[in-house]
Amino acid sequence: MPRLTERLELGRCPHCSVDTPDLRPVWNGETRTHANDRLRRWRVYACARCGGLVTAAANDYNADVLEVYPAPPRVDEDLPPRAKAFLEQATASVHAPAGAVMLAASAVDAMLKAKGYTEGSLYARIDKAVADHLITADMGKWAHEVRLDANEKRHAADEAKLPDQNDARRAIEFTAALGTLLFVLPARVRRGLTK
Repeated sequence: MPRLTERLELGRCPHCSVDTPDLRPVWNGETRTHANDRLRRWRVYACARCGGLVTAAANDYNADVLEVYPAPPRVDEDLPPRAKAFLEQATASVHAPAGAVMLAASAVDAMLKAKGYTEGSLYARIDKAVADHLITADMGKWAHEVRLDANEKRHAADEAKLPDQNDARRAIEFTAALGTLLFVLPARVRRGLTK
């Protein structure tokens, strides 16, 4: 857990995903509830790389941080190891959007393989997952978009525009949503039933 110090030590910037960002304070303040309790000390930090702002709160300065906004990117532990590794790498490389899009597509592929869809191309596996009602038709369309975007980058298609960070974030967002549907929610349900 980071501390509310003169530098906020996060593993990655929540905005640009740079590793061990240089986050320095640009504002300090404190708040309380309407009943004048629950004192929180706040600092707003700026990333030296992208200029994005990160807000952190603790009970006191130099204490453990209790809240961070926006939250640093995190990949759920319930994903299969290979899919999780690809999605973590995609998230960490948003600053290199073409690579992030290709890694997101690899995570989609790894998720489908973990569900037993191993035959044929990724195109065929997506269609089979839709036909088997593992994913909805709309999720299949989105999966095909991620797959096509990755193909364009992998084959360096001259007519394809290079993706930007928003394109990479969309691919990562879909991949994380697919992982939640296929692995995270079922794991939470299983844990809930065993309690």
